[in-house]
Amino acid sequence: MTAPCDSTYDKSTALPMSVFERYLTVWVFLCIITGIAFGHFFPSAFQAIGSMEIAQVNLPVGLLIWVMIIPMLIKVDFAALHEVRQHIRGIGVTLFVNWLVKPFSMAFLGWLFIRHLFASMLPADQLDSYIAGLILLAAAPCTAMVFVWSRLTNGDPLFTLSQVALNDSIMVVAFAPLVGLLLGISAISVPWDTLMTSVILYIVIPVILAQILRQRLLSQGQDAFDAAMANIGPWSITALLATLVLLFAFQGKEILKQPMVIALLAVPILIQVLFNSTLAYLLNRLVGEKHNVACPSALIGASNFFELAVAAAISLFGFHSGAALATVVGVLIEVPVMLLVVRLVNASKPWYEARG
Repeated sequence: MTAPCDSTYDKSTALPMSVFERYLTVWVFLCIITGIAFGHFFPSAFQAIGSMEIAQVNLPVGLLIWVMIIPMLIKVDFAALHEVRQHIRGIGVTLFVNWLVKPFSMAFLGWLFIRHLFASMLPADQLDSYIAGLILLAAAPCTAMVFVWSRLTNGDPLFTLSQVALNDSIMVVAFAPLVGLLLGISAISVPWDTLMTSVILYIVIPVILAQILRQRLLSQGQDAFDAAMANIGPWSITALLATLVLLFAFQGKEILKQPMVIALLAVPILIQVLFNSTLAYLLNRLVGEKHNVACPSALIGASNFFELAVAAAISLFGFHSGAALATVVGVLIEVPVMLLVVRLVNASKPWYEARG
């Protein structure tokens, strides 16, 4: 696919999925095994790590989250916001699904499956925490991996850039109120001070730092920027995997007691991804949007900013919480499920373009 001649197009956002990214689920499984083993054999070491907190923020995890999020946010070009008007129908569909459907549908699915259908098979004292984790997972749209999904569907790069920039702008002001509203609807106590601290630490500050770094790198030329992104890109996934090892080191005993928990938590996540991607895809067809816009719209509409969800769950509910585990399950199934969606939208292109 040839990139349009436009200053907002960023070649680094169009790179295909690396082998490491493609097999993220495998690495997560290895993190589960490693974390559980480390937690069992070196419990005192992980207790010491868990105690390194300031104002309910775990310092090692906070550092890992920044290393995880900032390289992704450097890719976001807020100058692309002026491109929004070129694909207003696709933008409108994605915003509707991202902010008005996905979080509320996940809250409903959490209530249905966790509090009712699966309640007897889950630890009773963690039900609310699991639902909270699912809400955190769905409350913010993905900001980085969607560039990969867009590339794999030959999506319009300018639409993807502008949509991600717009979603990130909205996330700064909407994430905390949306999470607070959905937790309240679900009858879960809302720790507002910790929630606002999480927003500042894991959204506002990383966005500011990322944009400063982006401008400095771009001032050295596009080639220097691309080289820097290639070098720091692996940092994000490495930090994510290190965070997961810590999580499973703390969660190991609970998981061994309830080995079906991960599979049960995966059910509502899987349903919401398939439901929201299908809804966005069909709505784009209904409003007459092009296929190369409908594909990234469906993928952005369905994917989750799981890095932020993991960070917020740890800050709000702690390492040992069901909320933290629920967000990790989102990481576990994100790549294979989104690759399935990629395959479906690509295969259905003739049907999509055959509308009368």
